[in-house]
Amino acid sequence: MAERKPFLLRLDPAVLAALQRWADDDLRSLNGHIEFLLRRALAGAGRPIQPTEEPAKPEPADAPPPKKPVRK
Repeated sequence: MAERKPFLLRLDPAVLAALQRWADDDLRSLNGHIEFLLRRALAGAGRPIQPTEEPAKPEPADAPPPKKPVRK
């Protein structure tokens, strides 16, 4: 899974309480439910999420070279 980036979000206490109840009803964490709602809103607005590239892991200096795939 991709790394999560922390983000501070200020909400009206009534909005937060309503979101928490909704998340509880759907058996989600509050954070997971907010992300679910944001993803759904992005998709509905025609704003696709661009995948982020994960940084390549450095190879150890003593690692053997990668094997080439065998074509049949």
